[in-house]
Amino acid sequence: MDAIPVYDSSGQKVDTVELNEAVFAASVDVHLVHRAVVMQRASIRQGNASTKGRGEVRGSGKKPWKQKHTGRARAGSVRSPIWRSGGTVFGPKPRSYSYQLPKKVYRAALRAALAEKASSGDLIVADLTLSEMKTKELTRQLVQVGAVGKIVLVVEESLVDIARIGKNVKLLKVLHAKDLNVYDLLWCEKLVVSRGELTKIQECWV
Repeated sequence: MDAIPVYDSSGQKVDTVELNEAVFAASVDVHLVHRAVVMQRASIRQGNASTKGRGEVRGSGKKPWKQKHTGRARAGSVRSPIWRSGGTVFGPKPRSYSYQLPKKVYRAALRAALAEKASSGDLIVADLTLSEMKTKELTRQLVQVGAVGKIVLVVEESLVDIARIGKNVKLLKVLHAKDLNVYDLLWCEKLVVSRGELTKIQECWV
């Protein structure tokens, strides 16, 4: 696979790096990617919706009137679902919507998302070295390496300060190689990866 440039914090090309074909040249299966995104979105649903059934609403258990000879329809309880303030039939209860895809399926979807970023030219390898840990400095360096719009920045876990100040930048997510996921890869317009984390990605997701 063709080598891609590595940029320094000033946006200058300083080196090139080879991409692993097993990861960045994988076939893009749209169906697998869709399944992975649906799984991720389902897993973050709160599932807090709750309604009361006929056994939970307020009201007497006494039969409102006798069965026959009243001229009215039959009624057994004021808590009946067809009565005002009655219980709900088969209403929602708190539940978990999360589920897991097979590991091989999710890994294939992630490789497909990475391959799409590489083929479209939205993968940027850059070693950012901030002279001062300030949001303005991080934003400036991202612009210099060509990262604009929605950005996912993948840096080493030791760079906790970059993760901290990155929270102040709108449309920027700071992740580590082990935290990469399909939804964030599709969300971002530019994927900026440090050289060290690129090596981990190619080892982890091969």
